[in-house]
This record gives sequence, C-alpha cells and structure tokens, in this order.
Amino acid sequence: MNDCVGNMSNEDNEMLTMALSKGRIFEETMPLLEAAGISVSESPESSRKLILPTSDPRLRLLIVRASDVPTYVQYGAADFGIAGRDVLYEYVQEQPGGLYQPIDLNIAKCRLAVAVREGFDYEEAVKKGARLRVATKYVNVAREHFAKKGVYVDIIKLYGSMELAPLVGLADAIVDVVSTGGTLRANNLVPVEDVMPVSSRLIVNQAALKTRTSRLMPILDAFQKAAV
Repeated sequence: MNDCVGNMSNEDNEMLTMALSKGRIFEETMPLLEAAGISVSESPESSRKLILPTSDPRLRLLIVRASDVPTYVQYGAADFGIAGRDVLYEYVQEQPGGLYQPIDLNIAKCRLAVAVREGFDYEEAVKKGARLRVATKYVNVAREHFAKKGVYVDIIKLYGSMELAPLVGLADAIVDVVSTGGTLRANNLVPVEDVMPVSSRLIVNQAALKTRTSRLMPILDAFQKAAV
C-alpha cells in the first residue's frame, strides 16, 4: 500500500476547485456531481460559507455570483465551473481567450427575451431605422440583436429590477432572462421577442485542462454522460 501511495503523482494529490453560483444552477448541478460520485453536504442557501467541501477531499466548491464564475475560471482561481450561456456570451465579448467550453449541460434552461409594457406597440417601434431605448445588463447581446434588425438602440445598463425601466419611462424595452414569465406579468410587461435560448455550460481553465487532465477528465466525462 505504501508503494501505491508513493507512486501517486502530484497531480493526483492536487486540490481541484469548482466555481458555482447559488440558486437554480447549484441545485441542478448536484445530480451531475452525484453522477461523478461526489456529494455536497452543505447548501449555500443555508450556509454562510463561500467555500464548500465535498465528499472528495480533493475537490472544493467556490460559491460566487453567476456573473463572476467565468472570471474565477479564466484567471485560475477555479479550475472549472458552470455558467449560463447569457453570462458567457457577455464575458467572452469583453475577455476573449482563457476559457474552454466543452459541454452544454442542458440545465437551468430559460431564454433571453425582449419585453415591453402592456400596450406598447413594439412592431411599430422597431421599424428599420427606428431608435429604441433598451435597459439590460446584457449589453453586447442586446446591441447585436437590434443591429441585425436595423434598429438603433441607446443601451441603459442596469443590474437589477429591470422590469421597472419601462414602467417609469427610463426605457422603451428590456432584454432580460425569462423563465416562467411570472415577474413580467406581475409588473404588467409582456415578452415580445426571443433573443436566444439559454442553458448552463461547463467551463474549464485551459491551463488546468492541460496540467490536471487525469483529475479533471473523469468529472468531465461523468458530466457529459449525465447531461445527455
């Protein structure tokens, strides 16, 4: 047995770090970890800890904001993580390189959509050559979407309470994540156009993939099989 321990590589002993955000992505990632033989005894919803241990002593979870997951992975603070397509699209436009996106996990599905207040004539407002004020945190996605339609947009960047913008006259429309549409209905808004489907993807630090291949690949393979 001592010989086996002595033959373990440094890579086998290294701690792996995975970045995750609270909420739906965390919850829907748990079955994927279980498929890899890994369990997590604590939930970020009930624990104040930002670093959670797992049943694998060589794997820990970092609990960060959804928009920060790509940053932790790209700069090597985490070896891999899970982030939504919406977050990744925005991030890659501003910080290209350094991230490998091998697997669409098909979890935390929703969509990015344009929404306006009830009674707003969206079809008239987006005639070619028109100008529209759009509130969103998805600046690059929104700009590209309306550019394809030939509509000029003034982007108003917001980080929360997006639904307020059309109601108080700050913007004509919003581009935001829509799941059930309940929040829109509660605020007298209606979705008028889909921008892109969203699901969450596994992302890996490119350097880690090269230097920690034997540690990462079993987890990535288990995720791939469980995501099918």
